[in-house]
Amino acid sequence: MVESDYAVGIKELPEGDRPRERLLAYGAGALSDAELIAIALRSGIKGANAIHVAQGLLKRFEGLAGVAQATQDEMSAISGVGPAKAAQILAAFELGRRLAMSPEQARPRISTPENAARILMARIGNPKQEELWVMLLDTKHQVLRLHLVYRGQVDSASVRVCEVFREAVRDNAKAIIVAHNHPSEDTTPSPADIDITRDLRHAGDLLGIELLDHIIITRTTFRSLKQQQEGF
Repeated sequence: MVESDYAVGIKELPEGDRPRERLLAYGAGALSDAELIAIALRSGIKGANAIHVAQGLLKRFEGLAGVAQATQDEMSAISGVGPAKAAQILAAFELGRRLAMSPEQARPRISTPENAARILMARIGNPKQEELWVMLLDTKHQVLRLHLVYRGQVDSASVRVCEVFREAVRDNAKAIIVAHNHPSEDTTPSPADIDITRDLRHAGDLLGIELLDHIIITRTTFRSLKQQQEGF
């Protein structure tokens, strides 16, 4: 679609260019991020159709992951969105998050850092402050649940080892994956990140609960400290 099409209403576009019709004909996987958001929006405003509004959202929040982490107030401030349409978009993203961790998924098995990161990125994303999460795993490395341990600056002075392992002991988990986000978008571990990893690995050895990995998450990428042998 060319730039000049943006001012054209969705209904005025050729049928083959309309997002809903394209989804029905080719499946959701064939649509761009903007087209999928446009379907959630349903309509645009005068001079800007739903695709144009969706493009504005993606540009404002620097991509799909940014839109997923935006608040209702932040979305509502975008021209053509407003509270009702923001709620529709938030609902769509929340359904995706719940599906990623729903019991019907038969407790996904973690076999690679990529497996874990995909689940963690859907749940954690990149909030404006750091959050430390623990993924509890059974003997087959299937996910039992995710648990938020700490919100704030993640460093060795503030993170207590006993808090990280408390839920793992309670749920009889056999392994854990620790993850925290870097709002800066830089996945380089700090010296404190590596110190925490060493402390948790030693504590896990004593408790008989393996620290499988420590993963640093951003909106768009991740870093496995186990893969890089940082603190392991």
